[in-house]
Amino acid sequence: MKFRDFIAGFRVQILSIMTSKTFDFIIAGAGIVGLSTAYKLSLAYPDASILILEKEPGVAAHQTGHNSGVIHSGIYYKPGSYKAKNCVDGRHQLVDFCLENEIKMDICGKVIVATQEEEIPGLTAIFNRGLQNEIEGLNLIDSKELRELEPHAAGLRAIHVPCAGIVDFKGVCEVLAAKTVLPGNRILFNSMITGVHQSNGSLTISASGHSYTCKHFINCTGLHSDRVARASGVDTQIKIVPFRGEYFKLTSSADHLVKGLIYPIPNPDFPFLGVHFTRMVLGGVECGPNAVFAFKREGYTKMAFNFTDTIETVNFPGFWKLAGRHWKMGLDEMYRSVSRNGFLKNLQKLIPSVQIDDLKPAPAGVRAMALDPNGNIVDDFFFETTDNEIHVLNAPSPAATAGLSIGDEIVNKAKQAFSL
Repeated sequence: MKFRDFIAGFRVQILSIMTSKTFDFIIAGAGIVGLSTAYKLSLAYPDASILILEKEPGVAAHQTGHNSGVIHSGIYYKPGSYKAKNCVDGRHQLVDFCLENEIKMDICGKVIVATQEEEIPGLTAIFNRGLQNEIEGLNLIDSKELRELEPHAAGLRAIHVPCAGIVDFKGVCEVLAAKTVLPGNRILFNSMITGVHQSNGSLTISASGHSYTCKHFINCTGLHSDRVARASGVDTQIKIVPFRGEYFKLTSSADHLVKGLIYPIPNPDFPFLGVHFTRMVLGGVECGPNAVFAFKREGYTKMAFNFTDTIETVNFPGFWKLAGRHWKMGLDEMYRSVSRNGFLKNLQKLIPSVQIDDLKPAPAGVRAMALDPNGNIVDDFFFETTDNEIHVLNAPSPAATAGLSIGDEIVNKAKQAFSL
């Protein structure tokens, strides 16, 4: 018998065992939220059996693996919100996890820069919010102090956030996966969920031609979370609308322009932080992102298009209401998408010496923007629960930083909703 035939037969045997077994938990999605949830469940219930279903061939294939790798401090978020609480707690847990497991990380610090007088009130408001969220080490600094931290940055005043940093989030996910796959637990890749069915108090999950039975189901599928929720019978009003964030990288000869993280004052009416400079933990400096509507939920290139994804969005009234309120800003973002000079102009507000030849294209990411039918952006983490299901319907940035804390949140929700 050839080795590949043996492996194929072995896989069929394993699948046969798994499809006949009832798992305590099935988790959909092997991004950082799904893996953190599985890891925290394995700690809380060490005798429970856990199956993770992931439609891609590996972990962190979408939002987790396409973000900029920033460890966020928690400075921006409304005090008392899920984002604020989970980001601060998650950051501390993440740093400890990386140190314990030798995952590459650098607490390089960040500056949030006001480049115009009219931005000073916004800077002060962010600083005060950071104090309310108990972000350690915050300082308001002047232009001279800014240049000491970032010699090439220009600004009138800035907030220095020394606890912000950078990390290899895919590396974090690989370690989480390894720690979760204990005896009785499994991760199945290339397993796209197509249905969730209730039967005699248990759930049957259909995925890529196979069926798996469980007592409890947790949906952490990010860009497809609303679809998976509806497939399980949850009548959610939330719709995921994809926005592509496009980046450039600095050429190696221009890397010296950035020491850590350099951010502008964000527009309070728009859920993105504006184009910024990010030193990457695995090397290089990213510049961006902008934010443009993607015609595909996994649309990482300008030409990416999916008919079903597009029709779903344009038929959703919330999308047009959002577009009606933010059409001017949307045009600005689209202009930066097609014009490198337009992108450069925004970058030069922070670092005037950066030039067009210093920029080279970099991979894009896609953010799952959750909207309600009135076009309101769901600003906080958002969950729908039933007696035996939890659906994570909104986990935008800072979900990667907050992942371990979100895992704790989901474990607590599971205890209450599932009466564990």
